[in-house]
Formats: sequence, C-alpha cells, structure tokens
Amino acid sequence: MTSTTTLSAGQLRSAICTFAQLLRSHKDVINRLNVYPVPDGDTGTNMTLTIEAVVAELEGLAPDAPMDAVTKAIAHGSLMGARGNSGVILSQLLRGLVEKFPKSGDVDATLLCESLEHADILARLAVVRPVEGTILSIARAGAEGARGHSSDLTELVRAARDHAQVALAYTPEQLAVLKQAGVVDSGGTGLLLWFDALCHVIANDPLPEPPPLDSIEVHVQEQPVPHAESDIADLRYEVMYFLEADDSTMHAFREVWSGLGDSIVIVGGDGLYNCHIHTDDIGASIEAALDAGRPRDIRVTDLTEQVLEERWVREASAEAVVDDLEEPAPATAVVAVVVGEGVGRIFHTLGVRTLVKGGQSMNPSTADLVAAVRATGSRQVVILPNNKNIRPVAEQVDGLVDQIVTVVPTASIVEGFAALMAYDPDASAEQNAETMGASAANVVAGEVTQAVRDTTTDVGEVHVGDWIGLGAKGVKSIADSIAVASNQLLAKLVRPEHELLTIIEGDGSTPANTRRITEFVADEFPEMSVEVHHGGQPLYPYYFGIE
Repeated sequence: MTSTTTLSAGQLRSAICTFAQLLRSHKDVINRLNVYPVPDGDTGTNMTLTIEAVVAELEGLAPDAPMDAVTKAIAHGSLMGARGNSGVILSQLLRGLVEKFPKSGDVDATLLCESLEHADILARLAVVRPVEGTILSIARAGAEGARGHSSDLTELVRAARDHAQVALAYTPEQLAVLKQAGVVDSGGTGLLLWFDALCHVIANDPLPEPPPLDSIEVHVQEQPVPHAESDIADLRYEVMYFLEADDSTMHAFREVWSGLGDSIVIVGGDGLYNCHIHTDDIGASIEAALDAGRPRDIRVTDLTEQVLEERWVREASAEAVVDDLEEPAPATAVVAVVVGEGVGRIFHTLGVRTLVKGGQSMNPSTADLVAAVRATGSRQVVILPNNKNIRPVAEQVDGLVDQIVTVVPTASIVEGFAALMAYDPDASAEQNAETMGASAANVVAGEVTQAVRDTTTDVGEVHVGDWIGLGAKGVKSIADSIAVASNQLLAKLVRPEHELLTIIEGDGSTPANTRRITEFVADEFPEMSVEVHHGGQPLYPYYFGIE
C-alpha cells in the first residue's frame, strides 16, 4: 500500500516516470493547445523531451538509490535536457521542488508543501517577465492548494491538483489569446499532469486519459489580438544555450538580456545555466554570454518557420546520416548540414562523408555536429553549416574533438554546393577552408517561400500567403504565384557576368513552374546555362544559385 505520510526516493522516481508516461500520452493534445505566445515549437513535445531527459538520468541509478542521488538526477537531467520556453520553466520547477529534499530518508507533507512553494518562487524568479495564465499560474495554484495540508500527504497532493485544475480552467480569463482561441494554456495543461502523477503514486488515484484529439477545437483568430509594442509575438528568433559563468555575473547578464527580447528564462546555478530568450538580435544575445562566461550548445530557431519548427521539435534532434564507410576515410572529410533527401543525395555525390539533418529553424546541436565529425573517421574535417544560424554552433566543434575542424561559413544550400566544387579530400582542412570558402563566395543565393505573416519591406507590403523571393539582404520580390516571385527575384539577382544558374526544386515546385522559370531565364539571359536538381526541401519550392 502506498504511504500517505511520506514520499520516498522510490516514490519520487515513480512519480517522475508516471509524469513522463502522461506527457507522452497527452503530447498531441498539449501541442494542439499551443496558441500562446508564439509558435515556439510544440509545448507538449518540449515538455516531454525535457522529462525524458530526467528519466534517462534516473535510469542510470541503482534501484535503491538514496534521495540525494535521485534529486541530483532530477535537477541535472532537467537542466541539461530542457527544450523550449515551457521545458526550461519545467526544469526550474523540478529543480526548485527537490532542492530542499533531504540527502537520505523520506519527504513528509510539511516539507513537500514548502518545496512546492519554493519551486513556484524560483520559477518566477527565473522568468524575467512572468505572465499570468501560463504554466506559472498553475504552479502557484498547486503550491497554494497544498497549504494547510501539512499533516496528510494524500490530502496535500489532491488539494494541490484540484487547485491547479481550477487555475487551468481560469487561464482563458487571464490571456486574451487563449479566450479568443477557446482553449486553456498548453504549458499549464502539461504541468497539471505532474500533480496527477503525484496523486497516482501517493494516493493511488487513477491516471487521466487524454481526450480525443478531434474534440479539441481551436478557433483561429482572423485578426490578431492587440498587444504591446514589445510583445514577443513580434520577435523572430529563439536563442538557447548553456552558459558556464560565475554566479556573480548573472545579474548583469539578466539586465542585458532584458533589453534584448522577451520570454526570457534563465535557470541553473553553481556555474551552469540554461538560458532562453526570444529576440530579434541573435548576435547581441550571444555576445552577452561572452561577457558573463562561456556559452555552449547554442541553438537558434527562426520562430516564423512554424511548420519546419514543429517537425524539428517532434523529431527531437538532428540525425547524422553517414555514407558507406567501407570506403577509406579521406585525409579531410566534409560534414554538411542539409534538409531534403534530394539535397542530401547531391551532397553525397559531391563528396560529403557525413550529413546532419537540419536547417532554418531546425538547428542541430553542438553534440549532433560533434558526433557527425567523429563518425567521418578522418583526422581533419570541414563543416558546411549551410545556414547562418548554425554557424555559431559549428564553430564550437573544433575545441570538442581530437580532430582538426574548420568551418566554411556557408549561409545556404547553394553556397554549400559551390564550396564542394573546390573540395580536395587530399588537402588539409585549412587549405580546403580557404579554397571552398572562395568558391562559395562566388555564388549569389536566392530562395522562394510563402509568407507566414504580414510585414512591410523595401519592395512593398507582404501579406500572409504571398510568395516572396529572398536574397542575401531580404525580400526582393512579392507575387501571388511561385513562378512570378521566382522570375522577379532572378531579374534582380542576375548580373551580366553570371554564367550558371542552379535550380534546386523543393516541396511546392511543379514541372510547370520550373518550365516557366527556365523559359524566363532563356529569354532574359540567353547566355546563361541552367541546371535543375530535385532537393525535396520543405517550405522552399526553389533554391537558386547564380555563379
């Protein structure tokens, strides 16, 4: 029979594992509810991945591990595994919960009550601008519900759960965006499952079943809910990294970040912090860390790329795809970050030894790139990030492996193609970086995609659903069709000295549109050669490389 007076180390482990089970089963439901404040990945997936990291840490312990070993595993696993805004806040809640637990022995009702309040306080301190109607409100309600029940653990966890449940139902009254959509907060829904897990382990209450996904109706708003000038819905990038820094520097770091963005969450202590911000200034957000200490595992996500972001978070991490390694490893191998099966095949054909799946808004971690570099089997390696947001992560790899690693700062797939034209597997990484970089610099890159929000550009007003042509400095063309946007883009990018146009077809391309583009080029630039390849990249029907 489960104890109703104290919580043991074994029961705490069981509660975490039960919580993970509930998050897995409710993940799609929580994701469906994710309407606030920006498409910051999938809340349910982020919370699940965060708690899965804790479960993995616990699995490394002996079955009879004492309380301090269990709490350390929870604190460390949640800190290192936190993903997204919701995952980082969940990490701080768990760390705060177990911080005051004893090194050995059980947790009584009084201490659990105090710990729930401590977790609530620390979570709010970690968030620079706390918002009610979110996961924070549910945490506070749970802590408030636990008060007055310090003599009976069963009554305590049930009261905490019931108060959290009421608070979750009230979240639409606290956030206009939730009321408009007709849903409750997604992060709060996930946290309520933690209280359900405690009630199951301590009081033997039944676990909740997820509602049918099609029973959740989210009302898409036609007009945006009015928001303040600094609303995080206006901020484009999510930046996350671990920061190794002296605790005394963190106050100044917080002050700098508070002026750079919103949705700021900084959790950790004792020299290691997990930092999360939404911002328009990636560089300044990373430079602030350099002033405080040493950032690592930098991840930058473009929040406007909703579809690709959701796919990335669902997959949880980049996947290294290693070519047939029966071939001897070259003196210098190439690792490339790519998206799209066709793009990957072309890169392999051009000599890339190891691929890492990733791209805009699905940035691989430092660990992903380190694994890919090691998998090459070569003493020297060149990395092609093929995206400006991935470059900072790639540049960390050299200090983390025994191999010599250089980075060619390619900002697009077509620049990566051009770089590979100068690749020499027998030359050193340094020599390759120089020649490949020069080759990549000779390419003018362009791409076509569909606008996901209204905006104003130098070439006119962009509305949701418009097709836009992008060059290195932003929007170059706006049209109501892919072909027209593509042709207008090429008209602005192509110069008399250009000789070759490479077209990479992605999702949304059609033979008819490709023909319209090639016919336009033949008419307008008759001296230019054209190559067409199937890349299969999502969101971008066409990549263009002009040489």
